[in-house]
Amino acid sequence: MDAEQPRWLDERELDAWKVFSAVMLKLPAALDTQLHRDSGLNQFEYLVLAGLSESPDRTMRMSTLAILANGSLSRLSHVVKRLESRGYLRREPCADDGRYTNAVLTDAGWDKVVAAAPGHVETVRSQVIDALEPEQLDQLREIGLRILHAMDPGFGCTEGI
Repeated sequence: MDAEQPRWLDERELDAWKVFSAVMLKLPAALDTQLHRDSGLNQFEYLVLAGLSESPDRTMRMSTLAILANGSLSRLSHVVKRLESRGYLRREPCADDGRYTNAVLTDAGWDKVVAAAPGHVETVRSQVIDALEPEQLDQLREIGLRILHAMDPGFGCTEGI
């Protein structure tokens, strides 16, 4: 057989990968722990509520919200159902195109995300932002965009999140 050999990581690449892997594991856990402790939400639920809170009329198509929250439409549907049962949002047909469903943040949902935001921002600040120099923040953004583009070529290297 003429199988290609794996492109093994060299020592420098492996070291960088191990550090990055540790961040990928520890940071979501830290964010989830804080959000759950302080507001009874997980990070995905918070992203859904925060995304809606920043949308015009606190409304967004479910398909767009799934992209914003970085989840599948199926996962989003389960989370939306749970948030809907808690009174934080509701679903309704899209007025522009009835084939789509919108998620709409309720007043209770607004209050929930407003109450959750300060603790979440403090955790993001203490765990990430404050650990970096300003130029490192720019580098972190660029690195993140490059990785996202490698994972999803439709995600342009210059577009924001």
